[in-house]
Formats: sequence, structure tokens, C-alpha cells
Amino acid sequence: MTSVPENTPQHTTDDARPTTAETRTVTRRRRSRRRALIAGGSVGALALGVGSAVGVAHAHKTVELDVDGETRTVTTFAGDVEGLLAEQGVDLSARDVVAPGMHAALDGDADVVVRTGKELTVEVDGTEHEVWLTALDASEALNLLHQRGSDVQLVASRSQDRAELPIQLHAGQQVAVVHDGEVDVADGSEDLAAVLATTDVTVDDDDLVSVATAHDAGVAATDVPTGTDVPRVAVVVERVEVKKVEKTRTIAHDTVTKTSAKRYEDLDAKVRTAGKDGERTIVREVTTIDGKVVSDEKVSAKVTTKPVTEVLVQGTKARPEPEREPEPATSTSGATYSGSNRQIGQQMAAARGWTGSEWTCLESLWTRESGWSHTAANPSSGAYGIPQSLPGSKMATAGSDWQTNPATQIAWGLDYIAGRYGSPCGAWAHSESVGWY
Repeated sequence: MTSVPENTPQHTTDDARPTTAETRTVTRRRRSRRRALIAGGSVGALALGVGSAVGVAHAHKTVELDVDGETRTVTTFAGDVEGLLAEQGVDLSARDVVAPGMHAALDGDADVVVRTGKELTVEVDGTEHEVWLTALDASEALNLLHQRGSDVQLVASRSQDRAELPIQLHAGQQVAVVHDGEVDVADGSEDLAAVLATTDVTVDDDDLVSVATAHDAGVAATDVPTGTDVPRVAVVVERVEVKKVEKTRTIAHDTVTKTSAKRYEDLDAKVRTAGKDGERTIVREVTTIDGKVVSDEKVSAKVTTKPVTEVLVQGTKARPEPEREPEPATSTSGATYSGSNRQIGQQMAAARGWTGSEWTCLESLWTRESGWSHTAANPSSGAYGIPQSLPGSKMATAGSDWQTNPATQIAWGLDYIAGRYGSPCGAWAHSESVGWY
């Protein structure tokens, strides 16, 4: 704790109050002397050097009264410090400090120092505290607080876009203002808000403003104008940005397979419902201080597009046993064909010029429809024969033996394909697209 310099008391027997000119003379003589009294807690009893109070309790006295660095010379008949302060309208709280003590007797030419307590938010080694100090300015406060920890700063209170401290920064000295990668220098006798205004530094609701020693703030001689001493105190403005960042994640769709007794088991699974991936949107709140990420927290995560499950249908219907090779069949044109139904179909298709890829399409189409069985019947739809005519009686236009003669069925089926789709590959493409032809 820094005490007030002792003063040699002066006694006077002149009960008359000093003239205005005398008061001003004493005031000018003493105003340059600055007292530093840093303390916390209740009203102090820090004694100043005083002489004997005998016989002077009610004498006329000239007293220099210093209240938070503002000094004025007053005259009084008060016998003690308490009476002087009451006379001058100086009210004290339990956090204030006065020297000498409240009940100390007053001598002529006495000095009375009052320091009011101010509540400050301080950060010591990364932890914030609320403390009461009687320091005159931030420089004195930091000097005292450095006894509690190595990394100390005063945290400014905020009122929207205004930053405030209840004490001056550094009376009579310059201070550094560190902001946006720059260092400015301003008069520290102003309050914090005025210093920021002088250097054209604006702050928003999120920005952090603190006061530290220039050393702790990293201010070096190369940061200030040439010929300017490095200030002891620095105002540090940290730009805080809080942003919402959205990211999306893919939700893979599921696949399920269902069975159908209406579909042949040797056919590939058929897609009933096409699958589609979904999407999840994640929102994170990212906080940066001077461009450096200090916090990255997830604030929400929700499915913005639901996935669609892919549904496949696998047949369980068994293919009928291959029939005994039929006798040579004769078409309505009188042509005779021999071999299996497939072979007859290939011969009759070739007669139309449908070979190569067209035969491949025809073979695949009727394998799917009937397995080339001329007696294949679909009980649910009534389709019949190799081409699965619906109804089967339509094939009577190709011959009355349509129920038993594969050549008749094939002839009708080839005419149907030529008339409706132009070629077997046209019919096959339609069947692939919609499941029938």
C-alpha cells in the first residue's frame, strides 16, 4: 500500500478565515502534488503525520483536502477529520479509505486524503473476479493487482456499443490502444470511452475491451510512433465474431427385398420403389476472437430430407418343367418347323429378318413372359401361350390350333410385336420400362 507523504502541521491562532486570494495561493502551491492511496475494504485509519491536537481542536485551520486526486484547500473550525468531511459534504462508505483516521484531530495546514472504493471486474490468470479498489487510475490498479497474479487485466463493462471503466486510465500519461492489428497512442487522462473515441475505435456488442499493462498486451517500442515512449497502460480491443455455420451430411437410404409368388424366381429382383439418400443439416456456432477460433459448438442437428427406402421384389414362382419336344409344327403359311419352341421361334424370327440383337431381345422377352411354353397360362390375368396373349383367344386369328400349336402362337406374337412395337427390341425396351409389353 502506498501511503500519503507526511506533512508538517502548521498552527495558527488567527480565528479569521483566510481571504480568497490566500486560499487560491495555497491551492496553486499544493495542486501539483499527487497522492496515491491504493487500498480496499473498510474506511481506513492510515495516519498522516500530524502534530499535537492540544488547544487547536476548535481553532481556525487551513486544510488541504484530496478526494480521489482532486485537491482543494479549505478552511475549517472542525476539530477532527470526521467533522471536516461532514462539513465538506463528503460521504464515505465502508469501501472507502481516509487518512488520517476519521477521529484524528486536525491541526493547521493538515492534509486529508480520501479515496473512494470502486468495484472493478478483473481477470487474474484467466479467471474473472469482482474486486473493490481505491486506486486513482488503471495504472495504480494494475500495479496492485500484479501482486495477486502474473497475468492481470481490467475488464471493461459494456453498455451496447460503449465500453466503460469507473476509473481513469493513466492520469497525465499516454496510453496505447491495441486494436485490429494496430497500436494507437492517446491521452490516458480521459476515461475509457473518450480514449476509444479519440482513436476512432468503435466496438460492437460482442467485442471484448480490457485494460492491461503494455508489456502484457505485447506493445513494443516499434509499435508506437518514433520518439514516443512505450506507455505503461494499454487498452486492448478484441474483435469477437459469432457465426452460425451450416453443414450437411448424407443419410444413406436402406434397401429391403420383398417376395412375390407371381414373379418367376429365376428373374432378377425388380425395383418397386427407387431408393433415395436423405440429408441431415447441422448448425454450429463458431466464435472467433481476432480471427482465431475459440469456440465451436453444435447448436442443432435435424433431418432436412428424409431418406427413401429402396424396395426390391424377388420372385418365388418356380418355372414349369420343360415340356417334351413337340412334333414338327406347321404354321398357317404351310411352312414346317422342327425343334424346340425356342428353335421354332428363332427360325420364324429369322424369316422376318430378326436375327442378331433382335433375336436376343425376342428370346429375353418370351423367356420372361412364358419360358417359351406354349401351354403357359396366367390364372390371374388370363394370358396364355408363348407370347402371353391376353386373352389367349386373340391368337385364333393366326390359327384355330392356337391352344396347342407353338408355331401358331409364335406367328401371332411376331405379328403383334411388328404391329405395336416395330421390332422385338422395341417390345423388350417397353417391357423393361413398365414390366409388360
